[in-house]
Amino acid sequence: MAALAATALATPLLLASSTAATANEPSAPRPLAKSPKPVKQSAKEADKLARKLVRRTSGRGAMKHLTALSAIAKLSDGHRGAGSKGHDRSARYAGALLKAAGYKVTYQKFEFTYRETLAEKLKVLGEDQRDVPITLMTYTKSTPEGGIEAPVTAVPVDADGSSGCEAGDYAQGAYDDRIALIKRGGCSFAQKQAAAADAGAVGAVIYNNEGGALNGTLGSPDAARIPTGGITEADGEALAEQVAEGRSSDVVVNLEVREHQEQRTTHNVLAETRGGDPDNTVMLGAHLDSVPEGPGINDNGSGSAGILEAALQLARADHKGKHANKVRFALWSAEELGLLGAEHYVEQLPAAERAKISLYLNFDMIASPNYGLFAYDGDDSDSTGAGPGPEGSATLEKDLVDFLATRGATTQGSDFTGRSDYGPFIEAGIPAGGTFTGAEGIKTAEQQKLWGGTAGAAYDGCYHQACDTLKNINTRAFDLNVKAIANAVGHYAWDTSGLPHGSDRPAAARLTTPETEADTGSGSGSGSDPASRPVTGPYKGAHLIR
Repeated sequence: MAALAATALATPLLLASSTAATANEPSAPRPLAKSPKPVKQSAKEADKLARKLVRRTSGRGAMKHLTALSAIAKLSDGHRGAGSKGHDRSARYAGALLKAAGYKVTYQKFEFTYRETLAEKLKVLGEDQRDVPITLMTYTKSTPEGGIEAPVTAVPVDADGSSGCEAGDYAQGAYDDRIALIKRGGCSFAQKQAAAADAGAVGAVIYNNEGGALNGTLGSPDAARIPTGGITEADGEALAEQVAEGRSSDVVVNLEVREHQEQRTTHNVLAETRGGDPDNTVMLGAHLDSVPEGPGINDNGSGSAGILEAALQLARADHKGKHANKVRFALWSAEELGLLGAEHYVEQLPAAERAKISLYLNFDMIASPNYGLFAYDGDDSDSTGAGPGPEGSATLEKDLVDFLATRGATTQGSDFTGRSDYGPFIEAGIPAGGTFTGAEGIKTAEQQKLWGGTAGAAYDGCYHQACDTLKNINTRAFDLNVKAIANAVGHYAWDTSGLPHGSDRPAAARLTTPETEADTGSGSGSGSDPASRPVTGPYKGAHLIR
């Protein structure tokens, strides 16, 4: 294993651009590509190849890739974050194996804003002095070192739950040189802090409208106007009450939120079969980057290892490339920073090239230690959170659920919250699906009966932490999901019947987001009418946008 990793690390990282055009294309109108050429999409051949791949592909086989990624992280400051040596080495490792297996490999280069948290502090001063836990909104404007000291003014809470979204929510002169305390809801965090800045505020503290910490983003550096952070609902209500009671004297706080930002370069790794119909391309992907806090072995070494092993087994099982459809594998970068790699890939594809992608399957965190077995809810049968995926997504969900059932596994739906790399594909109208074993959400007693483990505990207690190591992998969940990937590869390499293609797909619409969404695996409700609900939820990657 050490020799394999060393060989891959020594392989030069090619800086080739994608074979696709680099021009950004609007998401509408829908692609004009022709329907796929007449080919024998034999169900018999699909079944034969799928069975062969399931037999040959296993969690044990994929574990060698996790071991290599772990070794890379140890050599690279403990992580594999986008723009770091750890990610570059991970990309070289995967790319070298895929190239040696006969795939056409491309390293797709793109620039992004690298972020690193430097300080997150909120202290209430005076007689009732106390520290309040705060999480900076990513891409925030930073305070000076040591923070800013200012009185707090609370924005009145609207009956419609849209406090702080409009200029009229801020009394004239009441927020000059003050920190605005704003309740979450009604609009994006970026809009709230911008409105507060327009009202004269020097900082914004946004508090949650549901239980738990508030892990949010402003979306981009260009959106940042004033230093902004998020706190819990309980802490926010306590501070708002203190402000209301102290009408004769101000409640003063010290706010320090600082984030280092710089432009860096990273690469997506793309590998496609040399055979198969390019007008009917089957695509599967996983993000290869970790957070800077840890090696990211479950998140998302697990999905990357599963994709890599399935790709290698496809090359060995079907070395002459006789399958009907082209198969393309993607290992994305900068997912943890807001799906940047997948977003870049989809945005730079011309409309005609998007039309050639028949489906996209995403595998992110497939070996959580206290796992659930979730398939993305393509048909919105759970009637919670976001609406159904693009036409064809229901078929992808059913195929995954049916396969896992043959392995004795029961699945539940996972909402399209926008937390992983399927997001840009859904926005482009491409059918999407995949599996997931849970992140920081809490396993229920009902789920414990289905899958074992511990009720009342997180699916992954090491999510985005240094302890996301090889010890954080549930081998049963890993093996089940790796085989699900292999089955999908074998099946769709031959047969995509039942999926809309190219101009047969309905127009893609730009996405909006529902009010809130919790990551409990299956999602939480925001209305029951699918037609009234958006395709994805309120996340961009791991961070809430509203």
